[in-house]
Amino acid sequence: MSHQATPPRSLAEALRVRDDASLAALLRARPDLITPVPTDLTQLATRAGTRASVVRALERLDRFALQTAEALAVAADPASYKELLGLMAGDEADPVVTAALPRALGTLRTQALVWGGDDRLRLVRTARELLAPSPQHPSPTGLGPTVQEATAGMSPGRIQEIVTAAGLTSTHDAVSAVTALTKLFTNRKRMGALLAGAPAEAREVLARLVWGPPFGQVTADPAAHLRWLLDRGLLLPTAPGTVVLPREVALHLRGGRAHRATEPLPPAVEAAATHRPQVVDGTAAGQAYTALATVEELLKDWHEGGPAVLRAGGLSVRDLKRTAVALDVSEPIAAFWVELAYAAGLLAPDGEADERYAATPAHDEWLEQPAAQRWARLAEAWLTATRTSGLVGGRDMKERTLSALGPGLDRSAAPEVRHRVLTLLAGLPEGASPSAESVLARLSWERPLRGAQREDDLRARLARWTLSEAELLGVTGRGALSAQGRALLGAPAPRPAPEEPVGPGDKLPVHHHPAPAVEPLSPTEQATASAAAARILAPLLPEPLDHVLLQADLTAVAPGPLRRPLAETLGVLADVESKGGATVYRFTPGSVRRALDSGRSASDLHAFLAEHSRTPVPQPLTYLIDDVARRHGHLRVGAASAYVRCDDDAMLNEIMADKRAAGLRLRRLAPTVLASQADPAALLEGLRAMGFAPAAESAEGDVLIARAHAHRTPPRTPPQPVPDGPPVPDATLLSAAIRAIRAGDLASTTPRKPTTATPATGGDLPRTSPAETLATMQAAVLTGETLWIGYVNAEGAATQRVIAPIRVEGGFVTAYDHTADEVRTYPLHRVTGVAELAEDQL
Repeated sequence: MSHQATPPRSLAEALRVRDDASLAALLRARPDLITPVPTDLTQLATRAGTRASVVRALERLDRFALQTAEALAVAADPASYKELLGLMAGDEADPVVTAALPRALGTLRTQALVWGGDDRLRLVRTARELLAPSPQHPSPTGLGPTVQEATAGMSPGRIQEIVTAAGLTSTHDAVSAVTALTKLFTNRKRMGALLAGAPAEAREVLARLVWGPPFGQVTADPAAHLRWLLDRGLLLPTAPGTVVLPREVALHLRGGRAHRATEPLPPAVEAAATHRPQVVDGTAAGQAYTALATVEELLKDWHEGGPAVLRAGGLSVRDLKRTAVALDVSEPIAAFWVELAYAAGLLAPDGEADERYAATPAHDEWLEQPAAQRWARLAEAWLTATRTSGLVGGRDMKERTLSALGPGLDRSAAPEVRHRVLTLLAGLPEGASPSAESVLARLSWERPLRGAQREDDLRARLARWTLSEAELLGVTGRGALSAQGRALLGAPAPRPAPEEPVGPGDKLPVHHHPAPAVEPLSPTEQATASAAAARILAPLLPEPLDHVLLQADLTAVAPGPLRRPLAETLGVLADVESKGGATVYRFTPGSVRRALDSGRSASDLHAFLAEHSRTPVPQPLTYLIDDVARRHGHLRVGAASAYVRCDDDAMLNEIMADKRAAGLRLRRLAPTVLASQADPAALLEGLRAMGFAPAAESAEGDVLIARAHAHRTPPRTPPQPVPDGPPVPDATLLSAAIRAIRAGDLASTTPRKPTTATPATGGDLPRTSPAETLATMQAAVLTGETLWIGYVNAEGAATQRVIAPIRVEGGFVTAYDHTADEVRTYPLHRVTGVAELAEDQL
């Protein structure tokens, strides 16, 4: 609370008496005020009162602080703390509101939305204009204009009639009559007596208007009960056929409250269920492993080049559906994984003429990292990304569909909401999962919506997406924050869980403890936190296996994750039949032929299976490999347009006799050679569809080995988050900014000694001749005096500075610059003039 001897007359004066810590708190809460750094405190105060800055500050107030500002907007200007307390706590002086009000008022003062002492509280003018009631913009309080405002256009005779009907003595002028009426309406006892004689219908009308909106419609000949109210000024006309309930009357009927429901305390985040921390961490680790496998599978699917980039950017709906089928997930979840890989820098457009999406070189580096580190990179990218996959499929402002990887998906509030949701989870006992409704209620209290924002509650949607995405990614397990999630957030140690056991469906007691103050981390701090999360997760992830279990039904079961070389080879030799805790692979003639096409021989495949199987290699699988290998390459296809050659002319006779070969347009050139007008690739596919196992050959007659061609983009950087306004300044920047502002304020407010200097055109900067400037500088070096100078920099910008000259030589002055808080050298020809400071200010 302020106890100044001389009350400040402006916001600038109020800021001038603040200490450095208070100014730092203001600039930290409203970083837009130092972008760029103001020249002095007057400019800082002016900037703090601009509409854009005030709107931004109001949007970041919690509900009770905003309600306090709304109450000040309908109070007198200036208002006393007692009046504000009455508006917030009501006639009954709600003790909870009374206890919470100093904190809310302190928040408004810290953010320079309110200034002045407790006896003269002033809401900054722009905030009052935004929050005060008007016919065009009703107040959030539901209050209407005051008696004085509502009677501004009323005839003096009519005002005297109202005063008389209300039981007051008529006055000699309208001003005193309005004052008398206001005193009546603000006197609880006298108003009670006046309303006691009101008709029942009149009291019903007042009850309908009391909580707003305060305006109503009347006919030219109102009913008796409405006439009773109009005659006594309890309703006042504002326009033909329109009446309003005066603010003072509404406050009496409300018991002095400005708001119908005052919310001094944040709603508690309720723990809907609790689980053992080991279960939470194990479940989250399983989800983390699945997340890694899914991203790897996505990029493997796009290994040779992914879908084409739309002309407007992004994936087509068809390609997103195909990706969802390949990953065996729904389309919204497929969009999440695609966007996550993009945010982590693992995929990007290749930039070619026929532009397609493909893995980046960073993807290959990522694959070589340990699994926990790979997860930490994904989790960090998710936590800080502004791209929001939940918007995919929606519409932008121009009614265009928003596509995955396309433009228009950035929402600058996303990182802050994700961080806040996880912080709320960190405030619960270890292993407790919250109800989504209580999380949304808490977020709504911390950042209430105003006006049109309620129609599109983006923060609520972001919060719901955060809860589901955190579970998909393994940041949470069964809805509760995991140990690795807590480390990723940089949160403190968890609170202990309740001593009494709680069932999975039971609700924990409601906790009113505030969530821990976990601030967003700097990039360096986040990298450290991510490394800590990886160390916690590493022992929880399953160890990759070097074996599978071969079964007689031509399947192989991988009871866990496989080591990369084994998984890659098995992925070529067999088809994935099912996924889950154990992956089932099925061997087919086509999959075995695929392995032979990649350059492996039958003996290689037998040795591979024998080495990596914990069970004997089943005989059917051995027969399958040998049978396919025996026929593989027996036919050779080359370029004629295409030809088929085979040492077994009987097989060529069989092909020629087959009706399915008609589309290949084959012609026999020799007993062992067939020619085709189809290209080699189509000929290969056609013969394979007929049940043969041909091999492609080169122009030299060698078998061509078919290997997947890895397509990579040029080096790409991950997409940069779109910031939500200026970043919060760090301690170093704050300290430098405050020094500069105070020094500039000293230069602009310190009295100067009388001088013969020629006044500047604008009267702001000193003007002296070069000779006088040089003489004054040299004298200041000998006496150690501090000077006020005008200076024009190389860009032509004029500034004023306070300096203490140290040395003058060679056309330069070296001095300690109080404005910059450092020693600097200035060319004398750029100094417009110099003046000495008054002795009592040195």
